[in-house]
Amino acid sequence: MNPSSSLVISRDQTFSVFNHPFSQSHSFPLSNFKNGSFACPINYAPTRKPKSQTLFTGPKRFQVITGCLGERSSPAKTLRQILDSPGVHQGPACFDGLSAKLVERAGFQYCFTSGFSISAARLGLPDTGFISYGEIVDQGQQITQSTSIPVIGDGDNGYGNAMNVKRTVKGFIRAGFAGILLEDQVSPKACGHTQGRKVVSREEAIMRIKAAVDARKESGSDIVIVARTDSRQALSLEESLWRSRAFADAGADVLFIDALASKDEMKAFCEVSPLVPKMANMLEGGGKTPILTPLELEEIGYKLVAYPLSLIGVSIQAMQDSLTALKSGRIPPPGSMPSFEEIKEILGFNKYYEEEKRYATNNYQLYGDRVSSNAYSIERVQGPQDPVVEVITPDVYSNYRADGSRDPFSGIWSRTLRIKITGRDGIEKLDVRVPAGFLEGITNIVPALGGVNIKALLDDAAEEVGGKVLLDFKDTMGDRIQVFLE
Repeated sequence: MNPSSSLVISRDQTFSVFNHPFSQSHSFPLSNFKNGSFACPINYAPTRKPKSQTLFTGPKRFQVITGCLGERSSPAKTLRQILDSPGVHQGPACFDGLSAKLVERAGFQYCFTSGFSISAARLGLPDTGFISYGEIVDQGQQITQSTSIPVIGDGDNGYGNAMNVKRTVKGFIRAGFAGILLEDQVSPKACGHTQGRKVVSREEAIMRIKAAVDARKESGSDIVIVARTDSRQALSLEESLWRSRAFADAGADVLFIDALASKDEMKAFCEVSPLVPKMANMLEGGGKTPILTPLELEEIGYKLVAYPLSLIGVSIQAMQDSLTALKSGRIPPPGSMPSFEEIKEILGFNKYYEEEKRYATNNYQLYGDRVSSNAYSIERVQGPQDPVVEVITPDVYSNYRADGSRDPFSGIWSRTLRIKITGRDGIEKLDVRVPAGFLEGITNIVPALGGVNIKALLDDAAEEVGGKVLLDFKDTMGDRIQVFLE
C-alpha cells in the first residue's frame, strides 16, 4: 500500500482507508469490487499512474488500486465517476446537515436532497410548492458543507421559466451541489406520487433542460443534470418515454421517470437512450412504483437509486415515540437513542477539541486555568453555568512609591474594576473583578483593552461613587465589553 495509507478489512464486509491526506478514514462496501478489482476511492482523483496490489482475505482475493491519493475531485466529477463505475448505486435522501452527515458515516457514496423532506423538516408543510428557491438553496448549502460526498439537489421545476431554470442551476452550483434534478411539472409542483399531477408542454419541458445545460456551460461547471418527467401519471407511459428521449438529446446526464407503475414499465424506460444512466425512485411506505432490491434494479438497467422518505419517515416516528414517553414521565428507553458520548462523536465534538488545541492561547481561557502577572494571580473558578471569576490578591500591598512619597494614583487600589464580556449571541463569556490599579493584568485578560488609557479613565473617576461605567463597546468579534468602577 502507499505509505501514507493503510487498508483494513472488517467483518462487516467493508474496507477502510486510514490516515488519508484529506480525512482520517473512508469505508467502502466490498460489494463495490467487480471482477476481482476495485478502483481507487472515488472522491480522490489520481495525480499519478496508480499501482495495484493484491489483497487476500481468507478465500477471497481482491486487487486494490493504490497510489490514488492526491488532488481532491470536485463534487460533480466525483458523481460522474460514480456514474461511470459498474453496478447500481444507492442514494438515501437527506434533508439537513445532520442527516447528510449520517448518510456519509453509513458508507454511502452520494446522497440526494428531498424537496418533500426539506419542506417537512424546514417548514412543517407538505411538498405542494410552499418552499421557495431561496430556502432550498440555503438548506442545500448547509447540507453540502456538512458532508464530503457528492449531493444531488432537488431543483423541483426550476422555479419558473427557462430563465429561472438557469438561475436555479447557477445557484445550485454555487451552493456546492454535484447534481441537480429538474422536472417538467407546472407550478405549484408536488410530489410525483400524489394526486393531480400536471406537466408543461413538450417544448417547454425540453427548453428547461437546454437552459440548464447552457447555465452549466456559462458557469464553467460540470454539474450533473438529472432530467425528470412526471408525465407517466399526468399523461401516459408513451409520453414519458418520448420526453425521456428528448431530454437525453437536449443534454441531460441522467434520466428519471417518476411513478412508473410496474416492473415492465421500468424495463421499457431503461431501454430508452441506453447510453444515458437511469434513476429509480423507491418511494418507501407505499408509492406507485414497485419496491425492488438493488440487484433487481441493476438487472433492469438502473444506475442510481433514490430512497426519498426513509430518513424523514423514521425521524418522525422516533420523535413521536420519544414525545409519548416524555409526556408519560419517562425518558426514551436505552437503545432507542445514542448515548450522549455517541451523539458528541457523531457531531464532531472530539475532533473539534483536538483541533482546538492547535489554537490555544492564554486569552479568554475561562475554565480552571491561571494567568499570572507580577504580584497578582488570577484564578478562574467557574463552570459552564457560572462564569464568575474570583481574583486572589496579596494580603498586603503598599500605597507608596519606592522613594516613600505617596502616589496620587495609589488610592485607586482600594477600588475594584469589574470587566464583563457578553457574546453577540447574548451568552456571558466573562465576569471578572480586579483591583483598579491592576492595569497590566486587565490587558492580559482582555486584549481588546490594550489600546485604552485605563489610567486616565481611573484618574477622571477617582472620586466617583461605585457603579460608574468606564467603557462600553463592541470589539471586532462583535462581543460587548463593559468596564465598571466599583
